[in-house]
Amino acid sequence: MIPSIETQQLRLIPPSLDCFELYKSFYTDATASEMYGGPIGLEQVWTRLKADIGSWYLLGYGVWVIQQKSDDSLIGTCGFWKGKDWSKELTWWVMPEGRGKGVATEASKAAIEHAYIKFKWRTVETYMNDDNIAALSLVEKLGGKKVDRKVFPDGLLRDIYQLPKSA
Repeated sequence: MIPSIETQQLRLIPPSLDCFELYKSFYTDATASEMYGGPIGLEQVWTRLKADIGSWYLLGYGVWVIQQKSDDSLIGTCGFWKGKDWSKELTWWVMPEGRGKGVATEASKAAIEHAYIKFKWRTVETYMNDDNIAALSLVEKLGGKKVDRKVFPDGLLRDIYQLPKSA
C-alpha cells in the first residue's frame, strides 16, 4: 500500500490514473516542464504517469502527487525517482500557479522526513542540471550539502547533494 503524508497545507497522495490531467497540463506546457524534459506528447505523458505509479510497486518508493488542502486541487509531484542506472533522488515539480508559495519546500521536507523515518534510509540525495537555478535554490533552502559531482547516464555532469533529516 502506498502511504499518504499530510503537512500543514498539503497532502502527498499516491499517484493514480486520475492524475493524468495534471501530468498532461504540466508536461505539455513547454515553460512549466522545461527542466523536466518537456514538452512531450500525450503518449509520453501517459508513460510518465504509469512509471510513477509503477515505481511504488517495483521499488517500494516513488513520487506522491501534491494536493492542496485548501481546495483539494492537484498542484504537482514530490518524492523519489530512480531511472535505470541512475542514482535514487528526491525530485519534485509544481505547476506554475503553485510556484513561489512554499509548496515544493513543504512537500520536500515531508518526503525527506518520510524517507529517513519510515523508509529508514541512511541518506537522501538529489541532483539537477547545472542550469536549474530554482532547484538549486530549493536544495540550499533544505540544507543540502554538495557531496559529489559525477557524469550521469545521459552524459551530463551533475552535482549531488545530501539532504538532512529535519530540513
